[in-house]
Order: sequence, then structure tokens, then C-alpha cells
Amino acid sequence: MKRIFTLIVVLLFVAAIGGAFFYLFKKSQAQPVVFQTESAEVTDITKKTVATGSVVPRRVVDVKPKVTGVLTELKFENPGAPVKLGDPIGKISIIPDAQQMNTAESQVRTAQIALENAKRELDRNEALFKRGVISDAELQTYRTQYALRKQEGDLAGSSLQLVKEGATRASGKASTLIVTSTTDGTIIDVPVKVGSSVIQANSFNPGTTIATIADMGDMIFDGRVDEAEVAKIEKGMKLSIKIGAIEADLFDGKLEFIAPQGKEIDGAIQFEIKAAIVQKPGQYIRAGYSANADIVLAEKKKVLAMREALVQYDNGKPFVEVETATPQVFARKDVTLGLSDGIKVEVLSGVTTSDKIKIPDNAGPAGAGSGSGSGGGGMGKPPSRK
Repeated sequence: MKRIFTLIVVLLFVAAIGGAFFYLFKKSQAQPVVFQTESAEVTDITKKTVATGSVVPRRVVDVKPKVTGVLTELKFENPGAPVKLGDPIGKISIIPDAQQMNTAESQVRTAQIALENAKRELDRNEALFKRGVISDAELQTYRTQYALRKQEGDLAGSSLQLVKEGATRASGKASTLIVTSTTDGTIIDVPVKVGSSVIQANSFNPGTTIATIADMGDMIFDGRVDEAEVAKIEKGMKLSIKIGAIEADLFDGKLEFIAPQGKEIDGAIQFEIKAAIVQKPGQYIRAGYSANADIVLAEKKKVLAMREALVQYDNGKPFVEVETATPQVFARKDVTLGLSDGIKVEVLSGVTTSDKIKIPDNAGPAGAGSGSGSGGGGMGKPPSRK
């Protein structure tokens, strides 16, 4: 009985070792390679480049004062209000310059002295004319001199009033100058507050901006494209504009301007572009929104196309491997390619929608728009080894 038990133990040990060797042997056997396939399909191909930028009003106007002074009243302290041409925006109180005041007052006194002297001369010569001592022609000379001195006095008085109040009585203005809107639109910025000192535009200073007015109904995309792409675009091209703050909608655009000179931005040469935006009813676009624009370089509708990753090259000639009647047996087919968007490429000749194209090892996963696959687990997966 003891010998039988020992024999059984030995047999079990030998069977375990043999099973282990058999498992290792089977595991070491190479599995056959099973390649996945895709098919070409009829689809749309759009070749485009992307420009980054922002949405801004086409027409922006800075309203500046005509005189230097202090802002004493502001009709619109917060942006967003619509205005019409001529609407009052604020009032400025003039602070007279001491030197200008002194000069203007001196001119007034000089004009008064000249006028008084001309009046005495006119009165004396009118008396002589009545006695027949001088002729009428001589009297007219003194009358002309008096009229000229009177005109100079009026001018000096107006100049003094202009320096003190910023306006003359003849103009019908009050002692404070009213700043009015110079265009129709919406106030998008009010950079000053009541009590701020403001400066009129002159040869040495652009002047203080009281308000910035823009037409919010006419917006444009102001962006930049890389120097490698600018040669591919031209005026009139269509754009698809994506505004970051408005995720649900895409806006159509039309390229209107391409800068003739580039600028270096972050180490790269960028060219400015501008495009008109087609605004949608009821959709309000605020100035300054960041946006990206897809510029359509070329577009083809309903053409035969496949993933560009399926194409292989031999001495620069494109080809694909198509499955024959025998599964997992592939034959080379040269193809003629057309428009490419970087992911899909147009097929002019070489394959049809019924051909099963081998997915190379370096092709990566199939895209969402790929044709149906077969072998090794279906569409959208890279080649596997079994």
C-alpha cells in the first residue's frame, strides 16, 4: 500500500512538470499578425488655417474737449449708454491762464485808448467839416479810422471773454463748454471722472479723452496669422469665427484686410488681418471678446477621401495596401491624391469605397470619420497582435 501511494505522488509530480513545460512551449509560439483595415468614404474636405485675435468695433471715436479746464459734469459715468450725434456728454469749466489773461486785458485797454482817441479826432473833424474847413473826403477818413478802432475793441473784448469763459456771447455759449458726441453709437469707455483736469488737443498733446464711442452693430475680427500662412490667404476668403465667450455659435466672416508688413510677436513674425463679422439677430457681441478664426483656404464637397495616415510612400510615390480576396493578404495599389486637410486626403484614383485598406503600424487609431474596418477587432483600433 505504501508503494502504491509513493508511485501516485511521483506520477503527479512528473505530470506537473510536464504540464509546466507544455504551457511555456505554447506561450513561446509567435502569434500571427492580424491587420485592421479601413475603407475610403465620400465626405467633405476643407483646408484651413487658424488665426487668433479679438472682436472689436470697426469704428471707434475718442471724444476730446476743445478747451483746457476741469470736468464739472458728466452725463454718462458708466459705459454702455447709446448716444446720438450732438448729445451732451459733459461740461468743462475753464481755468484761465494767468499769462493769457494778462495779455488779453492789456489788448482790451490798448483798444479802448485807441478808440477814445479816434472818437476825439472824429468829433473835432466833424466840427471843422460843418464850418467848411475840411472836405467830405477827409471826414470819411476819420470815420473809417473810428470804425476800425471800434472793431478792434470788440475783438479784444471777445478774446478776453474767450480766455475767461471759453466762449463768447456772440456764439451763444454759456461760461462752461459743453462736450458733445461727435457720432452715433454706444459709449464703451469713460476714462475720466468729474473733477478731472482735461486738456484740449494741440500740437504737443493728443488731448484728454472724455469718452470713447463705437458702433456696436458693425464688428470686425482683428487677428494675426503666421508668416508661413499669410501667402496662402487673400481678400474675400470666408472665415468661420469662434468667439470664446459665445461657445454655442459660430459666426461667418469675410476677409477684408491683410497687413503688408509683419510684426515680431513672441519671437515670430505675425501679420495683422481684419474680417467683417456677420452678426446674428438677437446676439449681442461685446467689444474685446477673444476669438479664433478658421480661414478656408480650399474646400471640396462630396469627394472620395481616406485618412492620410493610411498612405505610404515609395520614392515619393503614394500607395496603399488593399486586402485581396484572401483575408489578411494585401496588395499594393498606387493612388493619386488631391486636397488634404491634414487628417483626410482626397483620393483621385487608385481605390474605391469597397476596398479594404490596411492600417499601417504607425498610422495610429482610426478617426471618427473613417470607413468601416474588418479583421482584428473592427474600426478605430490600431493593428493588434494575437
